Amino acid sequence: MSKQKHYSGALSRRLLLRYAASLAAVAGTVLLLAAFAVLFLGNFGFWRRTAVLRQLVYWCRDYFLLLFILCTLGGWLAVTAFFFQIPLRYLDALAEAAERLPLPEAEPVELPEALNSVQVHLNRAQEQARRDARAARDAEQRKNDLIVYLAHDLKTPLTSVIGYLTLLRDEPQLSQELRGRYTGIALEKAERLEDLINEFFDITRFNLSHLELEKQPVDLTRMLEQTASEFQPILSERGMRCQLTLPPKLPCACDPDKLARVFDNLLRNACYYGFPDTAVRVSGRREEGRVTLVFANQGRTVPQEKLERIFDRFFRLDSSRATRTGGAGLGLAIAREIVELHGGTISARSGEGEIAFTVCLPL
Repeated sequence: MSKQKHYSGALSRRLLLRYAASLAAVAGTVLLLAAFAVLFLGNFGFWRRTAVLRQLVYWCRDYFLLLFILCTLGGWLAVTAFFFQIPLRYLDALAEAAERLPLPEAEPVELPEALNSVQVHLNRAQEQARRDARAARDAEQRKNDLIVYLAHDLKTPLTSVIGYLTLLRDEPQLSQELRGRYTGIALEKAERLEDLINEFFDITRFNLSHLELEKQPVDLTRMLEQTASEFQPILSERGMRCQLTLPPKLPCACDPDKLARVFDNLLRNACYYGFPDTAVRVSGRREEGRVTLVFANQGRTVPQEKLERIFDRFFRLDSSRATRTGGAGLGLAIAREIVELHGGTISARSGEGEIAFTVCLPL
């Protein structure tokens, strides 16, 4: 906003200076013409021979002041009319440019030379609007595709649950071993069904909710130790473990509930995409008025093009719906929103069979 005021103020000053200079030029020109006329008529006496010219010259001499004022006033009106049209032309150019800005395939904005700085900003805004529109369309398409996949995937576990429960009802002579096996399969499919329904709820909550922070002093070391202990059963299933490298205390003013969701999403990703029988390494340090946390695990190297989109809404590293890895593709998008609401940053890097997420939070 301050830059825009600076540019508009500079343009106004230039116009006013040009206007004042033009008025001074008009007054100077009238004076020069008057002086020239006096010198010319004084040196050449041909006008005395003709009565009409003689009367005209005498009349001009008698009403010199009035003629000077009228000429000056006429010049002022002409200059004012000219300069009055300049901002109107600028407004017309800006209005035309504003009409073209929302058009998806509009040509770059071209304005008069005096509005070069405004032209640069409008073209930047136009390009940013196009990027935002493309991102919104991509996110909407990913969401629609995801909903279609989820709706299709809901049928499979539901059909299995119904099928095995029907067997249990219609086959009372089943052995205890088969009954237990079918019950276990039905429970597993029901849990999968619950996961899919939760993904629907995640999509709805993300679209309708607005995150607000309730900050309070928190020891991040204690918080991360508690979160890691909660993930121990999930890690153990894959032979994984969590290694914490944290100072005794890591105080930070934050919203513990919201930040717990960030840590939960990062650890859950490490569980989903980490290699079995490896360690998830969580380290933290305090430096230069901020806390830096790093969540690293061994896993497949993420290509750069996917790494750049990893925090986008509804983006999944594993696009296959046949696996149970990942959810609606909202975890990292929500994590970024929470971290940025805290005034921090979150980034990802991957290489040589490792992926790491770095969270920076102001103290």
